[in-house]
Amino acid sequence: MNIHLSLTPLISLIAGILILVMPKLLNFIVALYLILIGVIGLLGMGSVRLH
Repeated sequence: MNIHLSLTPLISLIAGILILVMPKLLNFIVALYLILIGVIGLLGMGSVRLH
C-alpha cells in the first residue's frame, strides 16, 4: 500500500487551525507558514511517499 502525503496542504490546514485557536499569534503563524512553504518549494520536497 502506497500513501502519498503532500506537505503544503497539511501545513496550510495546521496553520488555519492555529489561527482559529490562537488569533493573537496571527503574524507569527503567517510568517512561519510562508517560510516553510518557501523552503519546501526551494528544496522540491512538496510531497513525501510512504511505502
